[in-house]
Amino acid sequence: MDVPADLLKATIRAVAERIAAHAEELTALDQAIGDGDHGINLRRGFGAVLAELDATAAKPLPEALRAIGTTLVMKVGGASGPLYGTLFLALGKELPAAPTRADAARALAAAIAAVQARGKSEPGQKTMLDVLAPVQRALAEADGPLGPALRRAADQAAEATVPMLATRGRASFLGPRSIGHMDPGARSSALIVAAVTEALESAA
Repeated sequence: MDVPADLLKATIRAVAERIAAHAEELTALDQAIGDGDHGINLRRGFGAVLAELDATAAKPLPEALRAIGTTLVMKVGGASGPLYGTLFLALGKELPAAPTRADAARALAAAIAAVQARGKSEPGQKTMLDVLAPVQRALAEADGPLGPALRRAADQAAEATVPMLATRGRASFLGPRSIGHMDPGARSSALIVAAVTEALESAA
């Protein structure tokens, strides 16, 4: 059974609203070690996604994800637009219309590989990948309720970026001064994971 349009709509809205609610926090994190525009850019991008909500939610899941990815690439500035756009585009390419948990784990692994290729980065370099990779492992391996396991993995992974030395992205220019700050991309990834899982739980 395909993902119902009302569930897709609620999930997309939840993500956009979560990003908007935390835009100032994300910008503050980015002011410490980046360009200072992460929250502003993501709020603009997901605002554009929200403006197309009805049309996007009417599509099958793969097409909807590709539409979101395309919008993010076009509307989000900085590095985060191409990276998040790539993530959603790859998920749209890999996921079937009615995915199982195994489908989701496989698709997220493929999407992470696409983000790594686009950003020429890998986990351990203080980027969004440091949240996405542990979440993918939790999705593939977790026992018990899935939502709490994914949120716990995401939050712990974002927190674990604080003591990391950034070796990719704008933060890498700071060298040792990047240590002691949470990566804004890791934090925004954790926020998206929380919004998606909570929306799915609410509909269950």
